[in-house]
Amino acid sequence: MTNAADPAPRAPLSRPIVAGIVTALVGVTSSFAVVLTGLDAVGASHAQAASGLLVLCLTMGVASIVLAWRLRMPITIAWSTPGAAVLAATGAVEGGWPAAVGAFLVTAGLILLTALWPYLGRLIARIPPSIAQAMLAGVLLPLCLAPVTGIVVNPWGVVPVIATWLVFTRFAPRWAVPLAFVAASVVVGVHVATSGASPDPALLVPRLEFTMPTLTAGAVVGLALPLFLVTMASQNVPGVAIMRSFGYSVPWRPAMLVTGVGTALGATAGGHAINLAAISAALAAAPDADPDPKRRWVASVSNGVTGIVLGGLSAALVALVVVAPEAVIPAVAGIALLGAFGSAVQQAIDDPGERPPAVVTFLVAASGVAIAGVSAAFWALVAGLVVREVMHIGRRSRQSS
Repeated sequence: MTNAADPAPRAPLSRPIVAGIVTALVGVTSSFAVVLTGLDAVGASHAQAASGLLVLCLTMGVASIVLAWRLRMPITIAWSTPGAAVLAATGAVEGGWPAAVGAFLVTAGLILLTALWPYLGRLIARIPPSIAQAMLAGVLLPLCLAPVTGIVVNPWGVVPVIATWLVFTRFAPRWAVPLAFVAASVVVGVHVATSGASPDPALLVPRLEFTMPTLTAGAVVGLALPLFLVTMASQNVPGVAIMRSFGYSVPWRPAMLVTGVGTALGATAGGHAINLAAISAALAAAPDADPDPKRRWVASVSNGVTGIVLGGLSAALVALVVVAPEAVIPAVAGIALLGAFGSAVQQAIDDPGERPPAVVTFLVAASGVAIAGVSAAFWALVAGLVVREVMHIGRRSRQSS
């Protein structure tokens, strides 16, 4: 007979370990296509893209282990999926791939500066969330259209991917995107079997490809700044808020120092940015990971170890993309970004008073027009802030009268 005063039995340690494995599997399989699309867009070769995916898995895995072990919190580090979308929307920059790598290093420097110089963090916080989210939504729109246009280009390849995602969105939402990737893998397998296409065997061996970075004004302004702002506004800040909702206060400086150093170490090998996880953070920090909040940090350690192991599959994932039939992988990337796009649109237009500048920001970002070698994402931010300032001048004039 159990005494009512006895403490509840502790969950087995395997529970947070499994939660961490699930977190890593969901995070990697649901967004790796976005990362590869972004790296390819800014000029990475297949080998360089595979290197970027590998080093991102390694750095975010080590960062998760270090922060979770040191702080005893379920802090999860992920690659910047919205940042990868910025790469895809920006495309080739002045100076090519070496300049893109230089932009990754500048982004790392800005993250580190945010940790060391509090004023920069306050300056970023002054950017209205509606404008930041509208810029992200505009960047994501062309990528999210890929499943729609893909149906026309390759219906036999894309429709099974969309159908799989739709079914599991209803019955197992957490696994909808990973299983859509599984469906895409089956489509690719059938394509290889029927067409005889096969990847270069050299692509199947994971290895790091280092690039000497260069700095160009177009890459710094048009790529590094939007990448930094999107990573901060869409990943780091929400990541802190989500952790707070589960009762954890993330120390800002250590988190930014670790992710900034990790981004810097991975940049020359093709990694664009790592950051605090946002949505996937809940998988390790929620009570489902372990009823005892003091033991959930084990889930983040498990997530980090699993991420490092999954890095060994980076070359195989790139090889899969290389032999995939037209429109299939972009469709997977678009499906993976639907949630982020919906959230960004909602936050952009949530405040009626902020809608005009948000709409302008969205349209400029979605246009993809580059001016003076600088990407549309940067000009979208400038346009939105200008429109907002003009609107506020009118309001201040009415208030003073």
